Amino acid sequence: MARQRKTEELDSIYAATSSEEVARKYDAWAKSYDGEMASLGYRHPTICLALLCRYLPREAAPILDAGAGTGLIGEWLKIVGFSDAEALDLSEGMLEVARSKGVYRRLHRAAMGQALPLESDSFAGAVCAGVFTVGHVGVEGLEELARVVRPNGIIVLTVKDRLWESGFAEQIAVQERQGAWQLLEETPSYVSMPGRPDTVPSRALVLRIK
Repeated sequence: MARQRKTEELDSIYAATSSEEVARKYDAWAKSYDGEMASLGYRHPTICLALLCRYLPREAAPILDAGAGTGLIGEWLKIVGFSDAEALDLSEGMLEVARSKGVYRRLHRAAMGQALPLESDSFAGAVCAGVFTVGHVGVEGLEELARVVRPNGIIVLTVKDRLWESGFAEQIAVQERQGAWQLLEETPSYVSMPGRPDTVPSRALVLRIK
């Protein structure tokens, strides 16, 4: 029954038709989110953290956790040595949980896919786990993320395969040819939530901003 409820929660969010609706649903889910996603074996934060450590030195700062949610990655960033991080999320309820963990220097409430309230070239790197997916953010959110990361900075992100195959991959390649970034790594597809058998696979990407 508990697993069915978690599945229904996710399906409801994926079916949302506006960023405001997504925010409301995440607000309602915030307090139980960490435990429920852990029970599903949620892999995106771990994979993103490993890739960030591969390509960015620990002294690089600050790091933007874009779509930070409850701060899962923020906790681990601090543990591995990225001690200067900022969080961005559209859900105030999620940000309240993230704030309580004391791992972010600043927190920003804003929606990916829209203009971000952040200065250009502000961050040494950004990590964006589980945001580029159905019902959340499409490729339109990547340009603003690239704007706020400095030249030679790193963006680590995950993309749902369904989104990747419906134009995201093409846009990554187009922007690379135009000199916006370099695609440093693309992982094989993997299931982000092994505890949910019908999970559509995703992949993770590493971009270096030009």
